[in-house]
Amino acid sequence: MKYFKKFYLVIYPLLIVFFIFMLDKIFLIQESWIRIGVAIALAYILSPRKKIIRTQSGDRKQLTWIFLKNPIFLE
Repeated sequence: MKYFKKFYLVIYPLLIVFFIFMLDKIFLIQESWIRIGVAIALAYILSPRKKIIRTQSGDRKQLTWIFLKNPIFLE
């Protein structure tokens, strides 16, 4: 999890590249604007979210993702 805390900003661009590759090679979509639009939408849905939670001790940054059971708190 410590690596995930450092590199969570890289997940969104990696998902975009991954989905563009999948749509091009596996589903054989020729139109580039359709590939890019669908890839960006899928990457946005599957990317981690960063929320600011207000607590008594101050604001804390919380990282949630669809593939994680428990949220990760960023320091």
